[in-house]
Amino acid sequence: MMYENSSFEATLAAAAEEDAGLLGELKGAFGQSLRYQVDLLSRARCDGNWLVAAQRIRGLAASFHATELLHLADTALQSAPGDPVIIRELQDFLAQSGFA
Repeated sequence: MMYENSSFEATLAAAAEEDAGLLGELKGAFGQSLRYQVDLLSRARCDGNWLVAAQRIRGLAASFHATELLHLADTALQSAPGDPVIIRELQDFLAQSGFA
């Protein structure tokens, strides 16, 4: 899986304008939130917890225009709780994007 970040980077750059410190804080907050939600998703075993975590990942992806992450979140929403394939794909996304 190739990490595509042009929309994500453009969204962050537009939000931070010329403030490099703000850009770093936004990336850090995004990464921290994403790691937390992927962890919750990986531990979810019931439909409700799985759906909440997947929806939060989807909302995070949509807010930052992270299209590949949005696709992964949609896949998670269609998957059964505890599906190891989508969890691994999300963890790979974290690693490849530098948020792991």
